[in-house]
Amino acid sequence: MNKESKEMAKLAYHALDEKKAEDIRIIDISGVSVIADYFIIASGSNQNQLQAMQDAVDEELYKAGYHAKQIEGNQNSSWILMDYNDIIVHIFSKEDRLFYDLERVWRDGKEIDPASI
Repeated sequence: MNKESKEMAKLAYHALDEKKAEDIRIIDISGVSVIADYFIIASGSNQNQLQAMQDAVDEELYKAGYHAKQIEGNQNSSWILMDYNDIIVHIFSKEDRLFYDLERVWRDGKEIDPASI
């Protein structure tokens, strides 16, 4: 885990929060996986909100000089995955979030209080 990934997580969290994302979680997975340092998981109530959340995260990170390696999902998706190497942002519909339950899958990671990053 490095300072840059913390900054990215903080920017993504604030962008999601600004778009009224629900139940935003930051999970430090650096101790249990090499794929990233953080997972950021958030829910939205409808397709328009999910798209707005994606746009906000991408714009905020882009302005800070971070570019997505890959984005999976589109305007009709109920799960959008944004891979920025050090952080991975998961934006879900409420139903898909309950179904996939990433918090349970990654329970060996450490949930981070957004105020601490």
